[in-house]
This record gives sequence, C-alpha cells and structure tokens, in this order.
Amino acid sequence: MTLKSGWMSCVALCGLAMTTQAFADCEKPLLAGDFGYSVCKDWPAYPGLTITALSQFESGYSASDYGPQGKYDLNLAIVSAGDSKPLATYHKAAAFESDAIAYEDLQLDTARYKLTPDLRAFGVRVTFNGSSRVNPVSEKLLSLYVKEGGQLRPVLDKLITYEYGGEWDGNCAGELYQHTRTLEIGNTRSHGYADLIVKTVSTREIGKGEGEACESKTITEKPEQTTLRYDGKSYVLPQGFKGL
Repeated sequence: MTLKSGWMSCVALCGLAMTTQAFADCEKPLLAGDFGYSVCKDWPAYPGLTITALSQFESGYSASDYGPQGKYDLNLAIVSAGDSKPLATYHKAAAFESDAIAYEDLQLDTARYKLTPDLRAFGVRVTFNGSSRVNPVSEKLLSLYVKEGGQLRPVLDKLITYEYGGEWDGNCAGELYQHTRTLEIGNTRSHGYADLIVKTVSTREIGKGEGEACESKTITEKPEQTTLRYDGKSYVLPQGFKGL
C-alpha cells in the first residue's frame, strides 16, 4: 500500500461528536512533500486545546510501490483555540523507519489516560504492515505523552498493541499468530504515576495439508495480564512488548 498524504478532512478526523466551533479550531499542520501524515484532534479532557501531529519523510531511498523507504520524523504540538502559537511541543528526528515493513498510518488517541490526579496523557498510534503474503507482518504501536510546561514528554514508548505474523504456504500449511493488547489505568502507583495494566489475548492459526485435504484450527490462549510501572522517567516495557 502506497503511503498517503491526502488525509480525510478535519471534520471526519475529529469526529461527529464535536461542535462546529471545534471543527474550525482543529487545523492539521502543513505537510510538505508527498509522503507523510498530518493529523489533529481536539482534546476532550481540556476544552479549547487541540493536539496536532506531523510526521514527514526525512531521508532514505527512492520511492517504491510502498512509498519511500527511509526515516520519518515526528512533531507534536498542543495549541489553544484561536492562537496559532503552540503551548507545548515535541520533536524527534528519525522517529519511525519504513522499509520492507511499511509505515502506513498515524493517529491521535485522547482516551482517559489519567496518570496522576492532575495529569492526563494523550496517545500517538502508528501502524506498520509488511508486503509478503506468505510471511505476513503487521504491528500497531502506542506511545503516551504528557505536557510539562512548554514541552511534551514521552512516558510510554511504542507499546505493541497489535501484532500479526507467521509463515505459511499461502494456501493452507503453516502457522500464524496474533497478539492483541488493551491498556487500562491501575489502582496502584509507582513514582507517583498510576500503574498501567496490559491485557494480552493471543491466538494461533495452524494449517496442515493441501487443497480439499486442508485442515486448520485456531487456538486461543489464556489471556495474560501485565503491569507496567513508571520508573521515574518512563513506563518499563517487558521484552517483546516494544516495537521498533
């Protein structure tokens, strides 16, 4: 799939539940060039504030059928209604890399990530997809950011919320896996921040045989629960929970 810079209108992006005034306030940052993503979303927890995200092709190889392969930056900002000057910003060069596993989507998440009584985080979700049919790969990642003065600081970095992959012959034989993770705010705290509860549901699809003799079965494993604790700088992710 070719990377798309022609994103949906802000009205569709920000959601039908917002007011007409909110539509006017949500302005996507300008995307320069042909490849990248530009999104905005009003922040329900803080009326009058809008979050913007811009990720542009930075450097790498020439464009392919799956978009340019190389590095993409990430720029985040919080702006207030009627004022173009950002209240807080974040920039990271080479935040994402698109290669055989292509960078295909960027979204903002304003769920109720209440980390302290006075502090809420917002999320940035990205999607990566591979192009191989017999060796499929797909990942969705979630990062959380908090506002500290004029800066936005990441406190959760690239938690894998969805993962799909495996190897098969394209018809029947092989094994595919899928992991889906949901995030909840816990009742306990570490270094003043609420612990995060991650629930993982995993399935495996196993196929044997050929043609009409193909036999397949899906195995759903017992859900697992993992607690992420804040170490004073960020939430620590166990091995296998963090995307690239």
